[in-house]
Amino acid sequence: PLTRTQIQQLVRLHGQEILCHEHMQIERVCYQHGVVTTFAHSIRVACLAVWIADRLRLWHRVDLHSLIRAALLHDYFFTTGMLMMAAVIDAGFTHGGTAMRNAVRDFHLNRVERDSIENHMFPLTPIPPRYLEGYLVTVADKISATRETVSLERFYKPKVNMHTSGK
Repeated sequence: PLTRTQIQQLVRLHGQEILCHEHMQIERVCYQHGVVTTFAHSIRVACLAVWIADRLRLWHRVDLHSLIRAALLHDYFFTTGMLMMAAVIDAGFTHGGTAMRNAVRDFHLNRVERDSIENHMFPLTPIPPRYLEGYLVTVADKISATRETVSLERFYKPKVNMHTSGK
């Protein structure tokens, strides 16, 4: 089995283009699921998806490169400030499509990556992923989001001042 360090190295290797992109840097200050940034959540989902594929011995069936890229981009949407409230209301139903449209704008994606990103909210959305990579991203996202949401650390989220002056 792969070690945590090996998994992290694989995510950095296959996700380098995405992790260094300027829009991904915005995710470092966008919070979701409590105290976890979208950037950190996306890395957790990528690492967990690789871990699940490794433990289930799916390497002969999974495109590792596509799996990691789709996991890193599955929540590739940017909401801050007042937009956050509106986004939360329908995010479960629409953010897969929004993330996919944003990702296609910034990266060249194959069909596995596009489908995995767009359908990762199944079963909340009616269309399941078509590929194994999409199911791995979906399961890893549900596990990560649940852990992040029920964590007691969420009550200690850094305060964000929404009324900061433009100094």
